[in-house]
Amino acid sequence: MHTKFEIDQDADNANRIVYVRPVAVADLPDEVRREVGGLETLYAVHDSDGERLALVRDRRLAFVLARQNDMAPVSVH
Repeated sequence: MHTKFEIDQDADNANRIVYVRPVAVADLPDEVRREVGGLETLYAVHDSDGERLALVRDRRLAFVLARQNDMAPVSVH
């Protein structure tokens, strides 16, 4: 899982909020589960409409990804 992610942004929404939440690997499709090795949890980045923008290995990476794309990440439980 060393894929570089780029998230499209609207120029008007440069500082939009995105939501980071843990996702159980067991709840993901088979093709995703095969790619994650022994991980039990991944972290999803969602926009305000609930659309999943990215799925990454750990929480820190999710926050870094969001900030690199001029987004303001917040945790969701």
